[in-house]
Amino acid sequence: MQRLHPTGPHPESAERLQVLLGSLERWNECGPATEEDVARCHDRAYIERIREISSPTWLDPDTVGSATSYDGAMLSAGAAIEAARQEGFALARPPGHHALSARAMGFCLFGSVAVAARYAQAELGVERVAIVDWDVHHGNGTQEIFWEDPSVFFVSLHQWPFYPGSGGPGEQNETTLNVPLPAGAGDDDYAAALSEKVEPAVAAFDPELVLVSAGFDAHEQDPLAMMEVTENGFRELARRSAALAPRVAAVLEGGYNLETLPRLVHAALEGFSADV
Repeated sequence: MQRLHPTGPHPESAERLQVLLGSLERWNECGPATEEDVARCHDRAYIERIREISSPTWLDPDTVGSATSYDGAMLSAGAAIEAARQEGFALARPPGHHALSARAMGFCLFGSVAVAARYAQAELGVERVAIVDWDVHHGNGTQEIFWEDPSVFFVSLHQWPFYPGSGGPGEQNETTLNVPLPAGAGDDDYAAALSEKVEPAVAAFDPELVLVSAGFDAHEQDPLAMMEVTENGFRELARRSAALAPRVAAVLEGGYNLETLPRLVHAALEGFSADV
């Protein structure tokens, strides 16, 4: 396993991936996305800017880039594509759901789940994709990329008000559903949001493929947020996400407690593979 995209003393570190892969009996390596894959979602001038980083550089107040960040971000997007192809779970970094079409943000360089959605439409014959984002932070980058696209339904369940400040109750359109939840929300709150809002809306859209932005920073012991989701809560989020379409794949987003992250991902894997 290559340690690309070093971030130093930062919550989004290479150790996140190291502890995850070390907890699994088997996993498959994948290749990078191509520039054409990423350019379906990001401006070419921005892609080139990330490629040209040669020394540690702060791209925004939270996001650091280095000489290997382009390679790491391309591999992360490639893992998301492979997950969409195989209906798997892309365990890769850096995360992606804050990355705007022309700007890095919030630890994110390229929007991996967005790249995977566009790839599925271009290469896998999929017409309608739903993206369900249960990272604790609003997936503002994914939303921006697909805001005017009726073929992709974007759902985000997130703590609000909170970083990045978007995703409030009035921020909706026909294929964007934001479900802001207050600090302290737990398993029952997420289950109610799924039953009352997410499942009816996604069912009406009738996607062929669901891609999950699977963040684990809504966990009760995560250091970067104030939610109370448990291990079983993530298992249930995954199980119910898998029931939303004939095909499902997931992409790792947040989750910053190195002790709890492996078991939360294992719980989600159990949920995704459960009989639905």
